[in-house]
This record gives sequence, C-alpha cells and structure tokens, in this order.
Amino acid sequence: MNHTDAPAAHVLPDFVAEAVQATDRTFSLYVHVPFCLSRCGYCDFNTYISPDLGPGASHDSYASTAIKELEFAADTLDRSGIVPRPLHSVFFGGGTPTLLPAEDLNAILERAGQLFGIQPGAEITTEANPDSVTQQVVQELAAGGFNRISMGMQSSVSHVLQVLERTHNPDNVVSATQWIREAHLELSLDLIFGTPGESLQDWQRSLDTVLGLRPDHVSAYGLIVEEGTKLAAQIRRGVYPNTDPDDQADKYLATEQRLSDAGYRWYEISNWAYDPDNQGIHQSQHNLAYWRDQDWWGIGPGAHSHMAGFRWWNAKHPAAYASRVLENISPAIGHEIPDADARLLEKIMLGVRLAEGLDTAVLADQPRHAAQHAMTETQLLATQGLIEPDALEAGRIVPTLRGRLLDDAITRRLAGF
Repeated sequence: MNHTDAPAAHVLPDFVAEAVQATDRTFSLYVHVPFCLSRCGYCDFNTYISPDLGPGASHDSYASTAIKELEFAADTLDRSGIVPRPLHSVFFGGGTPTLLPAEDLNAILERAGQLFGIQPGAEITTEANPDSVTQQVVQELAAGGFNRISMGMQSSVSHVLQVLERTHNPDNVVSATQWIREAHLELSLDLIFGTPGESLQDWQRSLDTVLGLRPDHVSAYGLIVEEGTKLAAQIRRGVYPNTDPDDQADKYLATEQRLSDAGYRWYEISNWAYDPDNQGIHQSQHNLAYWRDQDWWGIGPGAHSHMAGFRWWNAKHPAAYASRVLENISPAIGHEIPDADARLLEKIMLGVRLAEGLDTAVLADQPRHAAQHAMTETQLLATQGLIEPDALEAGRIVPTLRGRLLDDAITRRLAGF
C-alpha cells in the first residue's frame, strides 16, 4: 500500500479525474460532528466532551468551519477537473450531531446542496441520541431537507445501558420515534448485543421494543471491546466479564429470526431493512455506497474520504483540523493509494458481507494460481454450507446464515490467508 504525505495543493491526482469520468460512480458526503455530552465506556470514536475546543472548533462555530471545508472541497474538485456530481447521499455522524442546533445542521446541508447539488430522492441522514432531539428539532430538520434519522438506542434494558455508559432515558426512544414519524422521516435504530452481563432474555426485551416501534431499518452489532477504552480497562481489572463469541452468535441468530419473522430482510451482515415484499426498500444508501466502493468526501476532524481508489484523512483533533481549514490549508494530513492486493482484499471482505454477494469475477481477476485457489475454495465453502450454492451457480458469493457468523473465515479463505 502506497502511503505518502498529503498534498497541500487544492488538487487530486490526475488518475482520479480520469477514473471518475470513465465510470458511473456515485458521490456522497459524510459530515463528522465530534461533540458528545459524555463519553461511553466502549467508544473509541473521534469524539470530545468539551463544547469549546478553540477557534472554529466549538459548538457555536463548528457549522461555519464545516461549510468552509465544503467550499474547499468544491474548489479542489474544480481545480482537479472533476465535473460536479449531485450528492447520492448525505450522512451526519459523530459524536452526536444533534448537539448542534438544527439550524446549523440545516445550514451545512444547504451549502452542500448549493455547491454540489443533491439528487432527487437522495437519502439525507443524521445520527441522534434519544435525549438529544425534541419534537421541534425533528420538525426543523425535516423542514431543512433531512429525511432520515439514525438513533442510537443500543438497548432497552437499563443495566445494559449502564455497563455501556449510555446516559439516555430508554423511555425517550419511544417519544423520539413518535416525533420522527409525525415529521414523516425514516427511522433507523442502532443496537449493540453481547454487552457483559446482558442475558439472552435482556436481548429479547430489546428486540421486543424495536419490533414494537417498527423502524424502517435496524442495525445490530456485536460489541467489540476496543483497546484503550474504559470498558477494556474494566474487563482487564475483572469489573466485568469479557464478551463471549458463543453468546454473541446466539443473539445474532435470535435477531435474524425475530426480524425476518417481522418482515425485515438482511442486506448486510449487521443491517436489516423493513421489506416484507423483498423489494430492496429502506436499505441505507449511504452505507451501501461505502460497501460498494463508491466515492465520498468526508468533512470534519478525522474524517476519511475516497475517490476512485485514492483515500485521504483529515487532522484528528478538532482544534488542529479547524486551524488548517480557517487558514485555507487542506485539513488532510495523509493519503494512500491501496495496491492491487489491498484492493482485492477489501472487495472480498465487503462483498461477502452483503446479501447481493461478491461477483466471482473479482476472484478470477488475479494471477492464475490464486484465482484457481479461490474458485476451489468457493466450492468447498458451498459444500460446507457457508455460502449459497444457487447464488454461486449464478456467479455470486453470498453467505448463508451460518456463513454470516463466520464471515472473517470466508474472507481469509477466499483471499488465500
């Protein structure tokens, strides 16, 4: 993988413009809002508690800084000879974007629309915590152009939320859902299973709550204990037991059963869309853009961007990020051009997580010995019940339910590890 220093000039490599013009790639926008009211014990995201981290990096000034980076992005694309493409999707993540006033989020979105355009019907999402929205905020976001809210529920069981150090009131999930529905916005609920001390009955209670709220979309992830987090230290000291892979597998199977019985369809290993007629509706178009290797520009501290195989990332700390933006210097501090092996591994890793699967042509497009090995492995994986035989006959590698539990192993085998 080729790592070099990020260029200071407002320009992308020539091959990016050539690739964008030669292919029908979509273009999305991610806006990172790094503020939180408190830091959850399991979280290793680039988030900060202080509302004021210096010039351009406070609650009050953040929108204007983000808008300035949007303008920098538009100028860079223009200087690079890349014809503007209307935004396929927009996603505000964090952190907790809704700690900023709705008018600030709307102002960032409005400026993005002015600079790039937004496709008709584009998915425009903000993340939110149940305690960070009010009925008025939801109505203002809807009026400003947002059409989807992804709410961090995680669990409906108080002692599980306590271990995760989630501070929201579980009852507020119900109120926020009602406001979102009244504003005619789509709703996605984010869940975490496998928290230390969470029983299977606890998880079933959370699923009961979700099914009672009938969101359009559900994301459910097994808890990963990241090094350097408070939870990792607590587990190391014996305050909590470590996560149990078998327990997480049981909860994943329960999730698939309950959601599929209620009309939800998995389209990515950790994501389900309400789609009783199997028409492909309510899937997260923004996340699919990531998984399908499309283009996106990331705005904000630590945000990553990708265009036609060229990747770069911004300064991580909000103060350092804002300082560069305000001085009209690229906030990017590094970039890379993944080599062919890295690109292949990524395509395999992402493809085998999707219900649409991985095209077997991807495996054939490599040196002869490696391609033969990979195709032999696909037959073994089908025989072992890890990928769907019918899909394989049609040229797609799609994991079975059992295969979803072993997707890392599938990736390693197809990649020849």
